Amino acid sequence: MYQNKPTLCVLSLFQMMKHAWDSYRQYGWGHNELKPLAKKGHSTNIFGNSQLGATIVDAVDTLYIMGLHDEFKDGQEWIEQNLDFSVNAEVSVFEVNIRFIGGLLAAYYLSGQEVTGSSILAEFGTLHMEFVHLTYLTGNPVYYQKVMHIRKLLAKMDRPNGLYPNYLNPRTGRWGQHHTSLGGLGDSFYEYLLKAWLMSDRTDTEARKSYDDAIEAIERHLIRKSNGGLTFIGEWKNGHLERKMGHLACFAGGMFALGADGSPDDKAGHYLQLGAEIAHTCHESYDRTVLKLGPEAFKFDSGLEAVAVRQNEKYYILRPEVIETYWYMWRFTHDPKYRQWGWEAAQAIDRYCRVSGGFSGVKDVYSSTPTYDDVQQSFFLAETLKYLYLLFSSDDLMPLDSWVFNTEAHPLPVLHLGNITLPGSEPAQR
Repeated sequence: MYQNKPTLCVLSLFQMMKHAWDSYRQYGWGHNELKPLAKKGHSTNIFGNSQLGATIVDAVDTLYIMGLHDEFKDGQEWIEQNLDFSVNAEVSVFEVNIRFIGGLLAAYYLSGQEVTGSSILAEFGTLHMEFVHLTYLTGNPVYYQKVMHIRKLLAKMDRPNGLYPNYLNPRTGRWGQHHTSLGGLGDSFYEYLLKAWLMSDRTDTEARKSYDDAIEAIERHLIRKSNGGLTFIGEWKNGHLERKMGHLACFAGGMFALGADGSPDDKAGHYLQLGAEIAHTCHESYDRTVLKLGPEAFKFDSGLEAVAVRQNEKYYILRPEVIETYWYMWRFTHDPKYRQWGWEAAQAIDRYCRVSGGFSGVKDVYSSTPTYDDVQQSFFLAETLKYLYLLFSSDDLMPLDSWVFNTEAHPLPVLHLGNITLPGSEPAQR
């Protein structure tokens, strides 16, 4: 039971991070991820067939925030000597952007030390927050121009019900299948509209308006209340709302809370309350399992609520989204239940996912004797452990008026641009 002893929680999380990092350092160094039971390196197809040290780049800012400076230095040296993007491989541009560009930028801003040559920073890119910072640091406007071009194209397109479908054909510029969700595929887009505004010191009003319009449509078409009173976010598929919510969509509770201040029509209280309701639903998805860890997706129909039905949705792969929402809700409300819930999750991870060679995902959260998937995901060190650590730390560690976290939990500073105006934003009102 969490007894209002945040210092002990911080110490425990520090030790969990050390176990995850030391295991990777010993058994998977230089590989993208770790197989903690087999005690060897692991890679998935999102990284192509290349060994890019994803865990190192993803984890260095967490190491720095936790004060693990020797480990940070080890990571920094590996990056300087070994990180090489000149590989001929098909990789996920999205994942490379949020993990590598985001991780390298965050490490640079936190430590004040260039973690890698700027040529590497320039080799990839897609998304708004990272690209605005690339333009800011390099003085080269091309990154900013590219993301603004994409944003303008999307703004002009017809949106079914005011929602952005998850698929866009890059050749024709038309929407693919009309599948809309706040889970995988669609989540970061909405989040980045809000975060573009926050990162611009609230001057990018175009991004804020796009966010507000999108959130209004999401509330109208995707958010429902179950018979048991749980607020959930469904998925729109082919003209039909599926009453199923993914673990990935649980990040939205934190997003609604983060966007509450600055909402139109005095709706700040409404969105903070909506964030609290989503946090409660996602906590229920954890609480209704044997392991007290949440499933990948959970249903709201035929008497079952916040419970996974299919076997292939009962796994937990060390995901951070529920804890991310607890952290944002804690920062904005200081309601102690969010620390209590976070501590429950931290203890469950330590009890059921810790193995001698690191931390592993589990295949069935409803089984008292779960089998492991044998993967220590890089986002476990980048996000899950970082958000847990911050949940029990004081608010002046990474204050939200100075830092904006990308979708892989890499913090980027708010750009107080003063007299510099990026196109599409209004000059700061002082």
